[in-house]
Amino acid sequence: MTELLFRMDPYLREAEAVVTGYTPEGGILVDRTVFYPTAGGQPGDSGQVIWAGGSAAIATAVKADAGAVALVPAEPVALPPPGTRLRQVLDWERRHRHMRVHTALHLLSVVIPLPVTGGQIGADKGRLDFDMPDPPEDIDALNSQLNALIDRDLPVTDSWITDDELLANPGLVKTMSVMPPMGQGRVRLVRIGEGADQVDLQPCGGTHVARTGEIGRVEIGKIEKKGRQNRRVAVILSD
Repeated sequence: MTELLFRMDPYLREAEAVVTGYTPEGGILVDRTVFYPTAGGQPGDSGQVIWAGGSAAIATAVKADAGAVALVPAEPVALPPPGTRLRQVLDWERRHRHMRVHTALHLLSVVIPLPVTGGQIGADKGRLDFDMPDPPEDIDALNSQLNALIDRDLPVTDSWITDDELLANPGLVKTMSVMPPMGQGRVRLVRIGEGADQVDLQPCGGTHVARTGEIGRVEIGKIEKKGRQNRRVAVILSD
């Protein structure tokens, strides 16, 4: 298994690693990584890896077999053999924008307390699909509520519960289409706010900012009808 350094510190921008092999498609397998692999609607990170005598631009990271993470080169290059020590350098600006958008989407699920049927995260905006038969009557009010939560500068923290604890608390899961990854014995929860100020708690494996104030101002974009009851709500970063 690859050690997921971003899970312990989402603000870590660089780290050493050892090449453990390659996927059949040419992805670089490493023993530890700062690169988030594509999952849960969040894109894989990009950046660069550097080793003695060479370097490669990384277009994305993906999950591989047996809990490994593969770094996917942006173009064909001569790669170092297994056992090579390399330095991973994250495209931090892109990752940080993903963190801001992802946390904003958690808050969107607070101001629109309906079941979520899908979602996607980007560097400039993200969206959630809701089981929403009728459109909201007042988008300006939703915008105000969302930005008010951001302005409260609430802490964003995580904790872990067992698979059985999650099964005993199904209300924690907001997504209808995708269940949190289970089978490892425990599930990560992301909490926004603390104590009486807690506004959200849900399973999530993605990366988030440390406080909601770091998101900055956002705007709810056009709400699109997707099917009989689904509506797509976009959140756009202002900067």
